[in-house]
This record gives sequence, C-alpha cells and structure tokens, in this order.
Amino acid sequence: MILSRLAASALTLVLLVTIVFFMVHATPGGPAYSILGQKATPEAVRQLNVRLGLSAPLWRQYLVWWAHLLEGRLGYSYLLNRPVAGLIAAYAANTLALYLGAITLSVLLSIAIGLVQGAFWGQWPARLIGAAQLVLYAMPVFFAGTILILYVAVKWRWLPAGGIADIRHAAPGVADYARHLILPVVTVGLLGTAGLSRYFGAAVHEELGKDYVRTALAKGLGFGAVLRRHVLRNALRPLVTILGLSFPYIFAGSVLVETVFDYPGLGFLLWRSALSQDYPVISAIVLLIGVLTVIGNLLADLVNGWLDPRERFE
Repeated sequence: MILSRLAASALTLVLLVTIVFFMVHATPGGPAYSILGQKATPEAVRQLNVRLGLSAPLWRQYLVWWAHLLEGRLGYSYLLNRPVAGLIAAYAANTLALYLGAITLSVLLSIAIGLVQGAFWGQWPARLIGAAQLVLYAMPVFFAGTILILYVAVKWRWLPAGGIADIRHAAPGVADYARHLILPVVTVGLLGTAGLSRYFGAAVHEELGKDYVRTALAKGLGFGAVLRRHVLRNALRPLVTILGLSFPYIFAGSVLVETVFDYPGLGFLLWRSALSQDYPVISAIVLLIGVLTVIGNLLADLVNGWLDPRERFE
C-alpha cells in the first residue's frame, strides 16, 4: 500500500512542480524589475537576466532546475541573494509551530463538538452547532483574523496584533513567542474546526445507529462509555482522512493569516516571493507543500489502517 501510494505521489509531484514552474515564468515582468526597480533600463534588465540565467530558453531553465534539485540544490533567492534551502529552513520552523498549534486546536475542538453534535443529531443543540459551523466555514480567513486583531489586540489589548516577538526585547523568551502565536493559531484553528467537526459529527451520528452500539447499550453499558470506548475510535477514521486531505487548504489559509498578522512563516515568504517573482523560492515552497501533502495523506492512510485493520487488505 505504501509503495503504491508513493509511486502515484511521485508522478503527482512532478506534474505539480512542472505546472507551477511554467506558470510563474509565464507571468509578465520578472525578478529583474523587482531587484532593479520599475524604472530600470532595458539594457540593465537584460544584463541581470543573463547573470541570473533567465535569458536561456525556458525548457533549458526547467531542465537545469531539475538537475540542481537532484543534486540537492534549491538555488539562490533572486531578491534576498540567500540560499533557498536556508530561507525555507528559517521560515519553516515558524510555520510548523503555527500548524501544530492550529491542527491540535482543530482536532480537539472537532472531537468535542462532533461528539455533542452526533449525540444530539436532529435536536436543538446539534442545530445550533450546525449554524455556528456554517458561519465559521463561510467566513474568509483574513476577515476572521482582522476581527480578532481589532477586538483582542487593539480594543482590549490582551494580545499583540502581529509579528513573532516584541522588537523591544533583545532576547525574547518562549512566553513572548507564545503570546504572538495565539491569535494566528486561533484564527486557523477555529476555521479548520468548522469543517472537521461537521464531518466528525456526521460520523458519530452514523456510528450511533449501528448494531454494535445497540448491543452495547442493551448489555447495560452507559451511553457515555459507549461514546468513549466504541464510537470515538470508529468515527475518527473519516476525521483522519479529511485532515490528511485538508493540508493544502490549511496552508492556503495560513498564507493569508501570516500576511494579516505579519507572521514570518512559509506562507508569508511565498506571498512576498510571488510579488517579486522570485522563481527559485516559489518553486521550492510549492515542491515542499506537495511533499508534505503526500506525507499527510500517507500518514492518514496508515492511521486509518491502525484504526481499522481491514484497510490494510483493501
């Protein structure tokens, strides 16, 4: 199962990177104007393109990029003149902290909300939860972030409005980093909960209608114990699957969240690189997103195989 998934994923990654490579190179302008300015002379732009290797035919640039990638080289950022690998490593740690916090918050809230929604399916508590899910699901991520900044940071002054640490401190501590991380994590986590909890609630409702639940209740096992011991494990399978498939959407949301909160993560780096048409950085980040998406889907399959051994033989 693992080998077949990896074989299919390798082709997907090649196609993904190829499409993105040609799309970003097809956009008007180029990194030379971002480096030299919009008033740069055509001769200065031509000389810089020659120095950056952008004057070669596009197919040759594509083959050179893959040759460098196979050698473990991601190239240099045109705008920052730094190795792309070092840039990604510096920004990835911040995004990883944001992701882990948001996914943990989403999963915990989705399990708690989904259990209540599934247990009271068709009744007013479930309908109230469903209405809240719909509102959060339809809310743009940048709007939710802006509202949190307006009230929590500006009006009530409970938390900082953005950044990763207080610039007034020469050596900010863990507590300072955590305070700056709360609002981005809550923004991504709450909006992710809207979809995940709905799927989990439906799965809980479906499991509660099965024969093994009625048998357990007939034997005298309490309803809460049935939820915890039997329904929870079986209902987690669709939640794990959706979580693995939702990684690209979570990252897309984090691009806006990191921009709104001025948070220096991969989403922020991708946005800045797209504006300046920094091709090596864009291609490397897209490749990384693809690899992590493949890993997320593979982990979802493995976890589902652990939750339900029948998955291993299908």
